[in-house]
Amino acid sequence: MTSFDTTPQLNVWRALLALAVVFVMLATTGWTALRNQRGDTPLQASLSAWEHGRIGGHRLPDPQSQPTKLARFFASLTERDRAHLVREYPLAVGNMNGAPVELRYRANRVALAQARKVERERMHDNRLTPAGKHEARRRMHRFDDLMEKGRHILAFDPEGSGRVAEVFGDLREADRVSVVVPGVDTDLLTFQRTQRKYSAPVGMAESLYAAERAASPATRTAVIAWADYTAPSGLGIDSATAMRAEEGAVRLNALVRALPGGTPVSLFCHSYGSVVCGVAAHDLPGRVSDIAVAGSPGMRVEKAAQLHTTARVWAMRDADDWIQDVPYLEVGGLGHGADPVSAGFGARVLSAQGAKGHAGYFEPGTASLMNFAEIGVGAYRSVHCAHEDGVCRTGLSGTAAA
Repeated sequence: MTSFDTTPQLNVWRALLALAVVFVMLATTGWTALRNQRGDTPLQASLSAWEHGRIGGHRLPDPQSQPTKLARFFASLTERDRAHLVREYPLAVGNMNGAPVELRYRANRVALAQARKVERERMHDNRLTPAGKHEARRRMHRFDDLMEKGRHILAFDPEGSGRVAEVFGDLREADRVSVVVPGVDTDLLTFQRTQRKYSAPVGMAESLYAAERAASPATRTAVIAWADYTAPSGLGIDSATAMRAEEGAVRLNALVRALPGGTPVSLFCHSYGSVVCGVAAHDLPGRVSDIAVAGSPGMRVEKAAQLHTTARVWAMRDADDWIQDVPYLEVGGLGHGADPVSAGFGARVLSAQGAKGHAGYFEPGTASLMNFAEIGVGAYRSVHCAHEDGVCRTGLSGTAAA
């Protein structure tokens, strides 16, 4: 006899009830971020100043121009002119797709120093509450961390909870590039962690970079810890809808299209980051060879084919990941669609053995990290499938040298 608790009809009603509860709970709390947005941010001010600026008697190009046009502009400048632009418009240059990556690193270091000064002053501002001063201190220390010698900050925006992206390896010389796209509760203060290191973007990217180098020492790789979108905060209305993912998808596509060279790019998308990657998929350039999702609540489609991408789509989920209890459907804009590890979705399902829950996919020594690394270096025949039949490798070729 079939238990009433497992009938499809009841399961659907449970899912709908869960979504309704989420909506009611979050409708009263989830719009705070929208209400609290400020007008002219530091980045907007820097871009505005750029738009009115000149160099050598000529107006500066539109900062929203195609990356190739901006790259030609920067290539035409003398080193003195480039240094001048970094000093005058650090946030604009540091976030400008098309600017040389080394120049962006330099510009963001200047912008970080300016942001650190602002927070140091706020720490002693008597108009702030003790909690506000504590927050300023935390931000100042984070900016100190990001300015440490040898760090390569590709994007930085101090506004609100903040956005940032960091590169590990040499983007210009890389044979393959990997981009880590994190999920909920990612911001400047959670960009890196001492405790639970590998649950934060920096730890994820460092771990993946080391694993790729171990998997194929001859393959030059670069990994980007990409927290350059406004992620949802907590399990609120933002995390139950695609609003943040749609904004993030635009930024992710802009990043990929501005990367130097034409080497393959792999996206590694965790949790809500997989929603971002799903929304971005149809517009990604052809150089994106792989989209791998872990602990996904869905990719806003019912089947992988509906992503309309030429990239290989991979999925994994640890047996202890709580995300499996999230309703995998989309109703009235709430929810993110089908389960990417389900047989009907059509992704190549990978082993996540050893991951231990929702935040452990980048832990050293796990099958999940090893699989990510093999994908990152193009060694597709070496990946470990979730099932012993090896179906996730069907039709694939490729070695680390490929």
